Amino acid sequence: MATAQKFDPNTAQNLVEIEKQFAVKAVEHAQTYWNLLEKVPPRDLKLSKLDDEIYEHTMTAFPEFSEAPHEKLVKLDEEWLKSADGKKRWREFIQPYENRVKDYNFGSLIRTDARLEYGETNTIFVMRMQFYAIEIARNRLGLNDGAHEIAKADAEKEKAKKEKSKNAKKGGKS
Repeated sequence: MATAQKFDPNTAQNLVEIEKQFAVKAVEHAQTYWNLLEKVPPRDLKLSKLDDEIYEHTMTAFPEFSEAPHEKLVKLDEEWLKSADGKKRWREFIQPYENRVKDYNFGSLIRTDARLEYGETNTIFVMRMQFYAIEIARNRLGLNDGAHEIAKADAEKEKAKKEKSKNAKKGGKS
């Protein structure tokens, strides 16, 4: 009978299939969130049962986010997020949610600029709790209102395109 070895994430090899699965989940999460932004005014959007607590904690732990006009929330500083100080502060922020928020440490894609949609140059990978903290704050402060309008306009364009395609197919049949 084989003995189970303790898993050490520091020495584990990156398995391509696992990385692909994480990437697929992160993209699905981003698409779902963008679809929500299209359908629900951001100030009315609830991302978790703990939104109020997460928002208050975010504003306390990161007072720089609460400073109007909220530029540090509008445009995220990736270098700061990944700096030693940024990582330490986020680790301390995330820890209380370990047993309270499902998938709290899963990877998520977030828009670096709240005024723009998801895209190759406007997206970074963060932990799910960072996503919640930032996006709940963006929603509450009205910083995602523009994204809501972009998402609605994109959906209208897509709907019109499908309608045009459907009508073209009908017109081509006798």
